[in-house]
Amino acid sequence: MNRISIITICFNNLEDLKTTCASVDGQAVPPYEHIIIDGSTNSDIEKYLENYTQPDYRKWICERDKGISDAFNKGIRIANGDVTNLLNSGDTLYDNSVLQKVQAVFEQDASVMWCHGKLNMLRGGVWVAIGKPFDKEKLYRGMRGTMHPTMYVRRELYDKHGLFDVNLKLAMDYDFLCRIANEKSVFLVDTLATFDPTGVSSENYVKAMKESFAQYRKYYGRSVKQTLWGWRLTALHQLLQSRAGKILYALKVKMGKENA
Repeated sequence: MNRISIITICFNNLEDLKTTCASVDGQAVPPYEHIIIDGSTNSDIEKYLENYTQPDYRKWICERDKGISDAFNKGIRIANGDVTNLLNSGDTLYDNSVLQKVQAVFEQDASVMWCHGKLNMLRGGVWVAIGKPFDKEKLYRGMRGTMHPTMYVRRELYDKHGLFDVNLKLAMDYDFLCRIANEKSVFLVDTLATFDPTGVSSENYVKAMKESFAQYRKYYGRSVKQTLWGWRLTALHQLLQSRAGKILYALKVKMGKENA
């Protein structure tokens, strides 16, 4: 079977969680379960979940955790579905057909271990759909092209390759991607999720990039291509913070080159 478990972690951001839940609840094909891991320092989220009617598939744990990786791992450990998706609070499923499309991928080919698609995100002041088929030979580029909110992973891969590294603060998803790089995957040309531009990884772009590159070296060794690519990403990130950079990127999008 291909039952989908969606795992959402949250921290003192009730309104963001409501947005995420609404996108899950609006699916034409509902998830098998929606697990909320709440590590908040206040009780706003817990009170909301307990005092307002929730779908039967929603369950939650409200307790402090040791960080993002630890929260992810809590959700994965209690997930009973066959396929998992990590949809952070604030992020949303792109439209009401997402789970239906994903489920079809796994039903059509039982050998597929994970799939991913395009991510709707704000880049250079422009909303664009980013994503490319996963290519192990381009892992030195980091998560570029493979966006974790769009990743649907068979539960058994965590048993085989391990959970998220609790020592990592930002690049835990990339580290896991390195470990499952040889598993069979499928890319959906559809946009599967919308990324919250105020998330932790957005605010710490350069730090996340450096942590990802360190994980690449751990598994694959040092790479001149990665060093050059890092310089390129840093320069582009700085350029996109400027007015001129945003104008140039808008022109790039008009030319249909946002995935280049």
